[in-house]
Amino acid sequence: MNEEYDAIVLGTGLKECIISGLLSVDKYKVLHIDRNNYYGAESASISLQQLFERFRPGQTPPKELGAARDYNVDLVPKFMMANGKLVRVLLHTDVVKYLEFKAVDGSFVLSKGKIHKVPASDMEALKSPLMGLFEKRRAGKFFQYVQDYSDSDPKTHKGYDLYRMTMAELYKQYDFNEDTTDFIGHSIALHRDDAYLTQPAILTVNKMKLYHESLFRYEGLKSPYLYPRYGLGELPQAFARLSAVYGGTYMLNKPDVEVIYDENGKACGVKSEGETARAKLVVGDPSYFKDRVRRIGQVVRAIAVLSHPIPNTDNGQSVQIILPQKQIGRRSDMYVFCCSSAHNVAANGKYLAFVSAFVETANPEAELAPGLALLGVIDEKFIEVKDIYEPTGDGSKDAAFISKGYDPTTHFETTVEDVLDMYKRITGKELDLTAKDPSAVEAN
Repeated sequence: MNEEYDAIVLGTGLKECIISGLLSVDKYKVLHIDRNNYYGAESASISLQQLFERFRPGQTPPKELGAARDYNVDLVPKFMMANGKLVRVLLHTDVVKYLEFKAVDGSFVLSKGKIHKVPASDMEALKSPLMGLFEKRRAGKFFQYVQDYSDSDPKTHKGYDLYRMTMAELYKQYDFNEDTTDFIGHSIALHRDDAYLTQPAILTVNKMKLYHESLFRYEGLKSPYLYPRYGLGELPQAFARLSAVYGGTYMLNKPDVEVIYDENGKACGVKSEGETARAKLVVGDPSYFKDRVRRIGQVVRAIAVLSHPIPNTDNGQSVQIILPQKQIGRRSDMYVFCCSSAHNVAANGKYLAFVSAFVETANPEAELAPGLALLGVIDEKFIEVKDIYEPTGDGSKDAAFISKGYDPTTHFETTVEDVLDMYKRITGKELDLTAKDPSAVEAN
């Protein structure tokens, strides 16, 4: 360990493993350390036995849940947009060859107390009870406008300057009612709250285009999402393999690892077990930089084991349900994520369901009631509240590049935006993700 490196990365969460892989490909000499004896950190997938050890120490999982080895329980459950940034990073780095993906069965939204499928085709849209007939006609014109819109072709702008116009103003042009804007903004553009209404419309239009492109990336998709077999814990390990292929060094089970700083306050290495490794910069998750982060909120997550699909989701083996803030009287959305043995994450006939949200009251578990009520009979339930931290600096002054905590969303776009921002701050260049076609990722 007593060596000099270009970069030292602390924590084997997904963000840190992606950064480690990207820097290794860029010919950085990387040392990657984790205080735990397993990969994944906050974004690990754990076995049923580990789940019980984490939440109910000393208890053995009931035999009715099936073989413990059949479970891979995500601590931060998220799906991947089929045309999204994470898929492009997987392609850019060739990490895709280490993984196997499966399409997600459906995306749903809660509206007026009922679960509705987010339409995945023109035919589904016509039949959907989410909108009345006239509203569907207006929505059809709006969706066509979004699909046709091109920054470089003024003819497609229809006279609207989406960089100046707010999203609320664009909605007004189509005379949508509140239920429709709720559905579009939260279940298609995937905004977490209604702050987007006062922001430039181009942001939401681009998010809608991503949803549409992801939905039609592969033939026959019923949702725009993909998910790896054996859970998300496969992702950090795949990027760790990439780093190792390019010469990265990995050290697990270093519980005393600590960042060291020079006389100017710049991160210059780490020490552990009496040894010191030096580097030009140090990257890591917030838990390694307690004096350089601030708490910005909390996320509450419920992990539930079911013996049935979530009711009213067409018996989906893997689904997302978004509960928009206004539908449940909150300031931000709630998310339900479900997967099963179809993705090799639970015993045969069992389902893993997750409900997550930003904490808004002094009773986080009670806040999850609207999401938990959708699940039907629950065999086992575990609740966890996690603090979310963000760095107080950008790394330019102290060479400490720190990732943000994971939000409650059930997709990876915000996660990868943080990674790409860190990569640019570390290397001084944008990561080009346009070279390879996302359709090269096989999904079955």
